[in-house]
Amino acid sequence: MSKAFVFPGQGAQSIGMGKALADAYPAAKAVFGEVDEALGEKLSALIWEGEQDTLTLTQNAQPALMATSLAAMRALEAEGVAITDASFVAGHSLGEYSALAATGALSIADTARLLRTRGTAMQEAVPVGVGAMAALLGLDFETAQEVASEAAQGDVCQAANDNDPSQVVVSGHLGAVERALVIAKEKGAKRAVLLPVSAPFHCALMEPAARVMADALGAVEINTPAVPVVANVRADAVSDPAAIRTLLVEQVTGSVRWRESVGFMAAQGVDTIWEVGAGKALSGMIRRIAREIACSPVGTPEDIAKLER
Repeated sequence: MSKAFVFPGQGAQSIGMGKALADAYPAAKAVFGEVDEALGEKLSALIWEGEQDTLTLTQNAQPALMATSLAAMRALEAEGVAITDASFVAGHSLGEYSALAATGALSIADTARLLRTRGTAMQEAVPVGVGAMAALLGLDFETAQEVASEAAQGDVCQAANDNDPSQVVVSGHLGAVERALVIAKEKGAKRAVLLPVSAPFHCALMEPAARVMADALGAVEINTPAVPVVANVRADAVSDPAAIRTLLVEQVTGSVRWRESVGFMAAQGVDTIWEVGAGKALSGMIRRIAREIACSPVGTPEDIAKLER
């Protein structure tokens, strides 16, 4: 059995996530304490007892999801599962930071601060209402790229997330994304819907945030990960710290090549993937990409108890 661990991105957040892990595993609880200390605030109180709208704010959701993923990883370790049991790790957008922290490439404290900076910079890069994102369902990636190109008309409109064979997210100026909805339906999309997001992530409009992250990443130590990380923007494995730093900057404006990343892992013989952290969205995508891969969510003590080792 060749295994990979994957880590979820924004959208998976929910009030109470990780609480059962923290109650059951001291090492998991310690992760939330470490993140609270790094940020100088009780993010854990927001995660477990706060308001969903506040948790969903980009600058909160990003470190919160990382904390939950790392808590789940520590719980796995307490049950005798090591990160090196995986052949690869990968994460969807901010989940790539969780993957890097899980492999020891970044410290948890640095990761929490980087994600707070990333979330704030991404939110501030584009005024609210200027940008948008939309999910195009039932179109392949090449057709979605054609839709984005046709819709741009001098504005920014890019394929931002290549999630699975039937789901591509486009991102850019609001008017261009709205045009993409119409064009996508003309090209046969089953559905084309605006997403409830606060900024147009993973497109050229995020360039100001990429500059912020270049500075922030330049100030932290990145170690060689214990397990190769399948990078979003390259859809293949990377272990060199300098390359990781560069790719994390490129990721801010670049596409999340999730479909290709899962395809890469499948081609390398991965047949089991554990989704470590909140939610089950990645497992659904993985099943649509490579149905021969067995997927299991790992977000609660009950999930861990059900895992086949």
